[in-house]
Amino acid sequence: MNEVYEKLVKCYESVRKKIDFKPRAALILGSGLGDYGESIQVESTLDYHDIEGFPVSTVPGHKGRFLFGYVGDVPVVIMQGRVHYYEGYPITDVVLPIRLMKMMGAELLFLTNAAGGLNPDFSVGDFMMITDQIANFVPSPLIGPNIDELGPRFCDMSEIYNKDLQGIIRETAKELGISIKEGVYVQLTGPNFETPHEVKMCRILGGDAVGMSTACEAIAANHMGMKICGISCISNMGCGMQEQPLSHAEVQETADRVAPLFKKLITGCIVNMFRE
Repeated sequence: MNEVYEKLVKCYESVRKKIDFKPRAALILGSGLGDYGESIQVESTLDYHDIEGFPVSTVPGHKGRFLFGYVGDVPVVIMQGRVHYYEGYPITDVVLPIRLMKMMGAELLFLTNAAGGLNPDFSVGDFMMITDQIANFVPSPLIGPNIDELGPRFCDMSEIYNKDLQGIIRETAKELGISIKEGVYVQLTGPNFETPHEVKMCRILGGDAVGMSTACEAIAANHMGMKICGISCISNMGCGMQEQPLSHAEVQETADRVAPLFKKLITGCIVNMFRE
């Protein structure tokens, strides 16, 4: 058996010994959204440390656990803290949680993050629905022997972010009176913030927001046939687009400030996505 797949199966078996819950949606909480789980009906929690072989998040503010519960009537699995490539994990470990949530039963992946704004029309605190992505600066999680049990060797990437789900996000934001931008997300490795010329490069390539996660997760989910949507919180403007230097404290402060609105938007979107 492929060693990456073998590790995934062991994690799945470890979860199943502890949790009997089948989610329909998977949600990854970015910076500032860590306490979103407190606002839903939680049935079970599972610390990453308690899953055999599971990579553990080391970023401050990321709680490092799965929540199983309901957003409205929708059964969900929520990651309170993701794993980043810059933490030193191989890219296959970074996307292992995505693959695991699909094995649990999730058919839809909702990605959130805090990102730097590249588009001069954006402002700090804006929300950006991700319509496409650029992931060339991090290794593809599909490099190596293909895991046929998960998906095809060469997967189509023409619609990573599902257009029907994008329509629901637009309508939900309109219903709630929440302004939302749209654009392309660029993933760089981190953990350092970008230089002014790296910001210019990303903008020239067509990026509207830049961060250190998300795109590789979407690749893994797309490979497995999941429906994917994503929203970035513009927590700061890219280096060189504002006078003050960048800091994680600024990112956290902005994310925390707009979190109540972000949570309201996420809840509304998930409920509407599964409305019969």
